[in-house]
Amino acid sequence: MRAHRWEHRELHCALTEEPIEREDMRVAPKVIFLLRDESGYGPALAEEFLPNPSSNHTRSESSFELSLEKYGITDCKASCDAIQFIDVDGSPQVTILLVPNYEPPIAACAVNEILSWTTSESFCVQPTIIVPYITKSLKNDQELINSTTSEKQTTLYAAVIGSRNDLTGAVCAGTMSSPPTFRLYCETLACLLQMVRVLKLTTVFLIASASGKGTLTSELEMLKQLGSFIAGHLNLSFSKDKLQLKEKERSAAAQEPWRDLYG
Repeated sequence: MRAHRWEHRELHCALTEEPIEREDMRVAPKVIFLLRDESGYGPALAEEFLPNPSSNHTRSESSFELSLEKYGITDCKASCDAIQFIDVDGSPQVTILLVPNYEPPIAACAVNEILSWTTSESFCVQPTIIVPYITKSLKNDQELINSTTSEKQTTLYAAVIGSRNDLTGAVCAGTMSSPPTFRLYCETLACLLQMVRVLKLTTVFLIASASGKGTLTSELEMLKQLGSFIAGHLNLSFSKDKLQLKEKERSAAAQEPWRDLYG
């Protein structure tokens, strides 16, 4: 897999059986973009976000598909699992999008279609997108480590893309500024970050980095801290006690033989 170089340019600071039509869904003002990554981090996080007990919100789960025919891709679609937190008036307050970890050339096409739907003019507001990313390598590069954080088990970094608002400011206030550069080993997220920059969509790239060896215990603790942090800023609850990492998975796209041509 190719390593993408993230450049810091403007940094301050269970599903339905059948897919639903995208027109039947509305996107909330706050969107969490998660991947079905090989390590299982995305599905584990998505499963444990719950309504805040102090709210009257309900959790709704569904899935949808988007055609890729305009790109000449007819044998598959962009699929997405969606978790909505809906208030008493039926309005979504938070949307979680759980997306397969696509490989090229489908990655760019699928991400573009999902973003186009998310920011559709038919929706009343343009959402603020939160993109969590977990890495075990960031703190191993001593040039990128602030010595004052070396005793922390998990460090959160944030980078804001696009315009700022109260949510992006609150997230940045509780994190460190993202390092100027680091390697991003994820085609889907690389495409997403490039596109939100071009489209000037308000986005927070939230990076969680764990110190020490990558044991299951350290990974779970990192996920707990990351999930709790996000939930605290979105008026959600996060079930830390039930958090589990399931068997590693690969998207169907990653199994295609032509992927080696793009590695």
